[in-house]
Formats: sequence, C-alpha cells, structure tokens
Amino acid sequence: MDFETVKQKESAYVMNTYGRAPICFVKGEGCTLYDSTGKSYIDLTSGIGVNALGHNHPELVEAISNQAATLMHVSNLYYTEPMVEVAEKLAKGSGLKKVFFANSGAEANEGLIKCARKYSSDKYGNDRFVILSLKQSFHGRTMNTLKATGQAKFHQWFYPFPEGFDYVIANDFEDFKAHVNEHVCAVMMEMIQGEGGVLPLDKDFVQQVSAYCKERDILVCVDEVQTGIGRTGTLFAYQQFGIEPDIISIAKGLGGGFPIGGFMVGEKCEYTMQPGQHGSTFGATPLGCEAANVVLKTVDTPEFLQAVKEKGDYFMNGIRSFQSENIKDVRGMGLMIGIIVDPEKRADYVNNLRDKGILVLTAGLDAIRLLPPLVISYDEIDASLSIMKEIFE
Repeated sequence: MDFETVKQKESAYVMNTYGRAPICFVKGEGCTLYDSTGKSYIDLTSGIGVNALGHNHPELVEAISNQAATLMHVSNLYYTEPMVEVAEKLAKGSGLKKVFFANSGAEANEGLIKCARKYSSDKYGNDRFVILSLKQSFHGRTMNTLKATGQAKFHQWFYPFPEGFDYVIANDFEDFKAHVNEHVCAVMMEMIQGEGGVLPLDKDFVQQVSAYCKERDILVCVDEVQTGIGRTGTLFAYQQFGIEPDIISIAKGLGGGFPIGGFMVGEKCEYTMQPGQHGSTFGATPLGCEAANVVLKTVDTPEFLQAVKEKGDYFMNGIRSFQSENIKDVRGMGLMIGIIVDPEKRADYVNNLRDKGILVLTAGLDAIRLLPPLVISYDEIDASLSIMKEIFE
C-alpha cells in the first residue's frame, strides 16, 4: 500500500484527533525507523518514551512471541507467573510494597487518585478528598486525570469536570502551604514536568513538600509515567530527590512497546484497595507482564542506569556546545531532554530535523523534547548532534 492510499484510508476511517506528520513507518531496528519510501530516521522519540529498548529488540521480541504462543490472557480471576515476577521486580526496584497493573498512564493515574482518596476516606471520612497538583503538570486524558492536570487549556469542552483538585506553583513551597487545608488528602507531582516543557522540580521543594505532607498524613504521590523505568538514570526519578512516596504511577517504558502500566503503593496504602474496589480487564495480562520482565531485567542494573546518565550528560553537553543564539536553554535528566527555542520557530526546527532524518517531540510552549530509546549509542548521538548543529546554527 503506497503512502497516498494510507493517508486516504486514515482520513476516511480514523477519527481526526491527531496532527500526524507526513510519514508512514513500516519497520524499525534499534534506534532507527524506516518509512514506506525506505528513508531512515534516528528516533529520538521512542514512541513518546515507550520503546525503552528501541525497536525490534531481540530478547523482547522472543519473549513476546513465546508468551503469545503460550498464554496471552486469562483475566485477573487467576494467578500467572509473569504477573508475580514483574511485581517482585518492581517492588524490589522501588522499595514500595504492592503494585496494581493497568494498561496505560492515564489509567494508572486514575488508580492512584482512587487509592489516595480511599485511604483518606477510610481514615478521616469523606470530607478529605482534595488532591493538589502542580501548575504545568500533565496527568492524562481521562476526565479525572485531565482535571488533575495543572494546565487550563485542558479544562474545556468536556464539562462537567470532576471536583476535588487544586493547583499550586511548582517550586514555590509557600504557595503549596497556602493551598493545604483540612480537605487535602494528597499531593501529586511529576519530578520532571514532561508535557509541561521538560521542567525538572527543585530537589529542595520536593523534599520540603514531602516532609510537610508526612507530618500531616497527606499522601505523597509521584507520577512516574514518563520519568520512570530508567528514563532519568535511576529506575524511578524520585530516587534522585531523596523522598519516599506513598504512591507512584508507572507506564510508558515498562513494556518496551507493549501497553502496560499501573500504580505502586508503600506501607500506608498496602491494604487500602480491597477485592471489588478496583479492577482492569487487561491489567497484568501475561503478554504485557512478560514484556515488562524483559525490560526490567535489562534496565534495572547499576551499569545500564549509569550509562543512561552518562549518555544524557553527553547529549546535553553536545547541544550546549553549539554556537547558536537560537537555543535559549537545555535542561532535563538522563535521556529526558528539553531544548528551549523561540516558540515561533519551533515548528520549523522540528520539520527541518525530520527532513534531515531526526525525529523529535515538542512539549510546553517552547521546548523541543528528546526521549530516545535508552539503548541509543554514542555514534547515534553524535550523528544526531551533527544534524542538530546544522539546523540550529
């Protein structure tokens, strides 16, 4: 099928919710994607942070193929080995107690919100339900997670939105304290606000908020959907901020391309959710869990995570070395990188990079976002830098 036919069929049969780039990808290998004309691209998007091990990773492909030929799905009415194996890996890697498996980041954050409110309802009654989130945050596309998102542009069209959310200024502890009252049950934070513009939180702010909440039995919830599974150089980003969250959400990179997510709880919430109070038909499917087992076995080693940090530093320092007034800032952690540019020029940069065979993302108003596969090589980073230098200078 040629590209024009694909475009026509997409226009005829697929809902118009995405502004797609004029490319049809047909295969991938490592950090390289190939379109329907045979052109190759260095993929610095990894499916928006999903393909942690790149494309066509041999061990991942083998595990998924073998599991598909053995047992794909049985529902959560029964036990399976892949489920308990990946749960054990996540608990040991995070220091948290239990995991609930879901399909996506939005569903993971829905579960996080429900768990936080259930904990407070059980202990304090139904008048303690407000969740504070940060301005410029992003937590998903469901009704609850849209309302939890601290960006007004997402709070339109779908009225009425759920109640019980309030927003504070990131890195402003005084503003945070001013919003805490007797109705607040939890705070929800991304350690790096990805969709908001690749905005890392200040470590002092995170620690102050955490300590303040712990004193008042307000749950500390961390959205690790984009920052988790090695993206920032530790298995979870919060591990670089010196806090112990009560609940975290996970997704994106966990399955290496297969949809799987969930939320994890610490000791406070270990028994908050009881049978019949939450569920997910496709959560913990053996196929997704076996994919996650391969990803975690690969990513969660000191050597691999250190390499992610070093590659991220190398990439960011390479961009900072450009003699270009067009780059206002470079920020991020590990292989989650934001290049800050003039908002009016950003689309041109993205298109020009794509024309030269480099795929990038955007975030916020002025960030070009890089989320390459965690297995990207230094040769591929150098090739990317060479083209970026040409475009930005």
